[in-house]
Amino acid sequence: MYKTKRKGRRKDKDSPTPPAQEESKRYLEDTCIKERVTDADFFRLVCLPHSLDRNEWLATHAISFFNHVNLVYGVVSEYCTSEGCSAMTGPGNVQFLWYDDKGKKYKYSAPQYVDIVTTNIQREISDETVFPTKFGQTFPSTFESTVKKIHKYLFQVLAHIYHVHYSDFVTLQMHGHLNSLFTHFMVFNIKFDLLEEKDYEVVQDLLKGLIQLLPDPNQNEGKENTAPSTDKDSNCVSMEVSPTHI
Repeated sequence: MYKTKRKGRRKDKDSPTPPAQEESKRYLEDTCIKERVTDADFFRLVCLPHSLDRNEWLATHAISFFNHVNLVYGVVSEYCTSEGCSAMTGPGNVQFLWYDDKGKKYKYSAPQYVDIVTTNIQREISDETVFPTKFGQTFPSTFESTVKKIHKYLFQVLAHIYHVHYSDFVTLQMHGHLNSLFTHFMVFNIKFDLLEEKDYEVVQDLLKGLIQLLPDPNQNEGKENTAPSTDKDSNCVSMEVSPTHI
């Protein structure tokens, strides 16, 4: 999806960005990717608790992830300027475009894009008809689609941070926090199928590295990167992060 086609001297209209120079991925360096602030077992942490409604679980996490992504972006927001980040880009120099309700796409600088994302998500989670908070209210039939859209935008913000501002996090010694948040976020998304694989293929190498560092609670040496087996008490069905995911 994100590969740039080249044919003679013609500029490919579908190419989101011009060919990029060799990208330095500091976040893949051994000393960086191993940094985290918790040894929590994210595979078990994301499992739906017994008797809890799935939509309640999705809503709780969507709001929590939104708040945490806002916090980590705030760490580098002063460095993310329209001059330095004239486009909303992610690893591989992929460019994220904003689509309005009519499907029209717009190119914004990264800070503009993040501001639009933040404003729209805040409006969604503050709407009682979308994110009901009162007892007895029901979730709309489109709720999971709304969560998927929210998480797609949150992913793009995190992808931009890794692509452009990761060194700032290292300088501030905050990269362990970023790695932990991103790992938790991605494990949750994979568990509940909230992101399409094409959406996060630009961070396959990062995701693979982070997942491999997680503990295998089954201690199954013959099977890599597996989550816990079925846990009836927590409705936690085993999840495998296979090569098709990473």
